[in-house]
Amino acid sequence: MTVDTRARPTRAASTGPPLRRLGFILVRRRRFVLTLALLGLVVAGVLAAGAVPRLSLARFEAPGSESDRAQAELAERFGTGSPDMIFLVTARSGTVDDPAVEAAGRELTARVGRQDDVAEAASYWSRGKPATMRSEDGRHALIVVRIPGDANHVRAQVLPRLVPEITRGTDLLQVRAGGGEEVFRETVPLARQDFVRAELVIFPLAFVLLWLYQRRAMAALVPILAGLFAMVLGLALLSAVLPFTEISTFALNLTLAMGLGLGIDYCLFVIQRFREETANGKDRAAAVAGAVEHAGRTVLFSGLTVATSLAVLFVLPFDFLRSFAYAGIAVVIGGLVAAVLVLPAVLASAGGTMVPKRERPERAAGFWHGLATRVMRRPLVFGGLATVLLLVLTSPFLGLRFGVADDRILPPEASSRQTQEVVRQSFPAEETDAIQLVSRDAATADVAPYATSLSRLPDVAQVDSAAGSFANGQRVGDGDPGRFQGEGTWLSVVPSAAALADDPVRLVEAVRTVEPPFEVLVGGYPAELSDYRAAVVDRLPLVLALMLGVTFVVLFLMTRSLIIPIKATVLNVLSLGVMFGAIVWIFQDGNLSGLLGFTPTGTLDPSIPILMLCVAYGLSMDYEVFLLSRIKEEYDRTGDTEEAVATGLQRGAPLITAAGGILALTFAAYATAQVTFVQMLGVGMAVAVLVDATVIRAVLVPSLMRLAGPLNWWPRGRVSTTAR
Repeated sequence: MTVDTRARPTRAASTGPPLRRLGFILVRRRRFVLTLALLGLVVAGVLAAGAVPRLSLARFEAPGSESDRAQAELAERFGTGSPDMIFLVTARSGTVDDPAVEAAGRELTARVGRQDDVAEAASYWSRGKPATMRSEDGRHALIVVRIPGDANHVRAQVLPRLVPEITRGTDLLQVRAGGGEEVFRETVPLARQDFVRAELVIFPLAFVLLWLYQRRAMAALVPILAGLFAMVLGLALLSAVLPFTEISTFALNLTLAMGLGLGIDYCLFVIQRFREETANGKDRAAAVAGAVEHAGRTVLFSGLTVATSLAVLFVLPFDFLRSFAYAGIAVVIGGLVAAVLVLPAVLASAGGTMVPKRERPERAAGFWHGLATRVMRRPLVFGGLATVLLLVLTSPFLGLRFGVADDRILPPEASSRQTQEVVRQSFPAEETDAIQLVSRDAATADVAPYATSLSRLPDVAQVDSAAGSFANGQRVGDGDPGRFQGEGTWLSVVPSAAALADDPVRLVEAVRTVEPPFEVLVGGYPAELSDYRAAVVDRLPLVLALMLGVTFVVLFLMTRSLIIPIKATVLNVLSLGVMFGAIVWIFQDGNLSGLLGFTPTGTLDPSIPILMLCVAYGLSMDYEVFLLSRIKEEYDRTGDTEEAVATGLQRGAPLITAAGGILALTFAAYATAQVTFVQMLGVGMAVAVLVDATVIRAVLVPSLMRLAGPLNWWPRGRVSTTAR
């Protein structure tokens, strides 16, 4: 039989479901659609290029928190605040107390203070030589600098000018830059380099893998082009949001990572269905319409699931995390446009180049059909073993410890990390990360007893106040009383280096448990981290509830079943558990740190795991939606659940495995990154996708659907037993 492969719409173009009619419209208007897509891509490219420089730098801070209000009080009433950066000053010979070195240090401090945009500059020499600002061997001293303004102003405008000017040093002094702002200033370009370098590897690798699976060059190239289209359109859509909100520069990294993966996934679904329709003897127009009707519906539900999973980040009051919601939703829209609107027009024009030259006959009972049948014969055995395996892989998650990110997210050769390593190893305390206690109405007589009590805390090196300096419950110096007086008073609780290296949040909690004799606000960098972490963790149950609830609704709308969404939710939670078990075992506990080249700190910052939670859940549902759509289609045709599962797995599993493998390799490429955050995202997502596309879909889905039997489709039940 000869099949007419020309894209000629028939009378069926005006009938059938809306997506089928859309498919025929795209066939009929294919030249117009492709021309519009090319013009749109050019415009989107211009908008995307303009959007990238407007992305913002972000800080880990909780607006409206106690620490936020403390910083406002310090700035308003005392004209001071937490230092934004440090300069580590090293005597080239002798110690920092030598007269010549001291004179040079004082002059350098004054020069820093005269720089534009620098509000305060103080040093070991200008503050009366406190022990907390001098290294134990006497070779190093600190200059602390406060630079008002948001992260964009400080990191993008001030530091690039200030750091080279000051770190030139002198014949007597070597000067290095460090501190939180300098650390994160170095992080952004390194992370961007990581993503660009990974993408350069991923694109040719993805093409090779796609060609091995599709066996046609055009069928391998088009999904990659769709991924690029999704990235560019996603960035262009972000440009429409930028006038109204700040979006973090790290959102660009998520756009690059998800754009290619989703573009490939969605296009593979549509191309595979087009091939099936063509193999069933349909002409090209009908095959395109059938692909849009079936695969397009699946892709739309999948995109809706991914987008809603990311949208729950909007409930978090942090621009940094909300940025990923905007970026994720934008790139999903880009992927949907590419797969559901542009790709059908491409198939209508050049679909013959994507169909195998030699069509291999489809076997009704191939490997995946046989595997599903064997699993469903002993669902408790196979399902039980798979569940035990996943729970074992999840078990490290029970040891999760939330902490805060520091300079060790950077590679050892990063200059700011090297500076912080000297401070961590050589200084008895962390003057730059002091906890600040601010009071409007403190009685002078109450300051000394309160400072004495605070200085007795195990992790406190020194407390500086208007009443003097205190350590271990004793007054150790006069300090600088004028520094702490104004409209009220404030105290500086300087933590030991060990306290910050371990868990600064625990120290903040200890400080807050000391009963103050007057009302105080607790601020400073450790308190900001504590409030940020508390706000994120406190909202985690809401994020989980919304994510599970919204995706449940989406799956219910697709399947009209209550049981299947519950099952899908349980399976995806297992997949997430394995991912979190992996990142705890690797990045918190330090296993594989030598291979991957990062420094473990014993804790995980909550921001990146929450992002991974939303992205991984959405992508897991991506494969769930595709497989369920094939199973449901077979069930609607035959009314036999077991046969529907086996046939659906036979038709869907090869594609899911291929797509999942490519997506996992896409993320795994980021394991070579220099920034630990990027490595964590890549490794964790790769693990989640691989587990989801193999053990979950191949074993647990058929075993649970076999155990549920007719309940799978409750309350809707069987819809039709008429073959289509």
